[in-house]
Amino acid sequence: MFGLLLAIIYISFISLGLPDSLLGSAWPTMVTDLNTSISYAGLVSMIIALGTIVSSLLSDKITRKLGTGLVTAISVLTTAISLLGFSLSNSLLMICLLAIPYGLGAGAVDAALNNYVALHYASRHMSWLHCFWGLGATISPYIMGYAISSDMGWQSGYGIVSIIQFVLTACLFASLPLWKKKNTTNANDENYEAPIGLRDALKIKGVKQILIAFLCFCAFESTAGLWASSYLVEYRGVDVETAATFGSLFYMGITLGRFACGFFADKVGDKNLIRGGIVVMLFGIAMIILPVKSDIFSLVGLVVAGVGSAPVYPSIIHSTPTNFGKENSHAIVGIQMASAYTGSALMPTVFGLIADFINISLYPFFLAFFVIMLLIMTELVNKAVKKQSL
Repeated sequence: MFGLLLAIIYISFISLGLPDSLLGSAWPTMVTDLNTSISYAGLVSMIIALGTIVSSLLSDKITRKLGTGLVTAISVLTTAISLLGFSLSNSLLMICLLAIPYGLGAGAVDAALNNYVALHYASRHMSWLHCFWGLGATISPYIMGYAISSDMGWQSGYGIVSIIQFVLTACLFASLPLWKKKNTTNANDENYEAPIGLRDALKIKGVKQILIAFLCFCAFESTAGLWASSYLVEYRGVDVETAATFGSLFYMGITLGRFACGFFADKVGDKNLIRGGIVVMLFGIAMIILPVKSDIFSLVGLVVAGVGSAPVYPSIIHSTPTNFGKENSHAIVGIQMASAYTGSALMPTVFGLIADFINISLYPFFLAFFVIMLLIMTELVNKAVKKQSL
């Protein structure tokens, strides 16, 4: 039963990753079909992220009432329906409206699953599970690239992914008996612990810094993924179909990096994985910045940056119960998700404006700023936690 539940959780992480890279790989084509501006990709991404912020902040209360399994199943169903709507849309307004339920579904399942794994599984499982998120994020641009190159259109790409999500939803509902009953505790249960509020969470040393770190990481990851294809098309002159495929290389780097990290995560430790990952991220960005005509350095740089970012997100989440206490972990993970998606909501939109009014060539420099801030914030968290333990 334990192994079967773990398999279901792996499937759930695939479902989390599948939709995340679709918008970036489809947008160069959607811009023409929807007769809109390139910068509006940031608006759609912002709406999705705002939905995740709301559901992430409510995740602790919702999960305590419904349990991790049911929250996961309902959330994936919501995203599946939203993606089906995307596949039937022909206007920017409809895309924006459908982005609302998609965001609400994504935030709740993200916080619930990440906290569950942080509490019940070793660091290597967190890396491998997030590797499966990367697998989903890597597969979907290929699906979109195939749909576009086969003249089926970007709507068909969304439709194919929505069907996959519906199949995963059926698996999740069938798995509900496997989830532990202790995840459905409520106020009448003997072992119930009331969730801490935002104010109390912010009083814990290191929490403010980790929230900024999450914001910076997701600002980097979402901007890198969303604008990779557009950067390749507009600045490097790569054709649309090739750019959609190459845009997935960033997510492929994340996937391969997390798979590799799983083999030594327990020995190296969360703190060192975060530090090492950030250094590799900076190296990858430096490759993208190199002023050479060949596209190979930019493409390889995207992969290297993805590989570097691989251990950062899962390691920060996995360290949450250790750094801030198991009793506070679900609430703090939810707040972390909200902060992360704030970065996802705002920064791709900001860069969209930069691309429109200044130049899309600033893409790697924009990314570098957030990675440097990420390094500073995580080191401040380490100092705060160390001081608290003395």
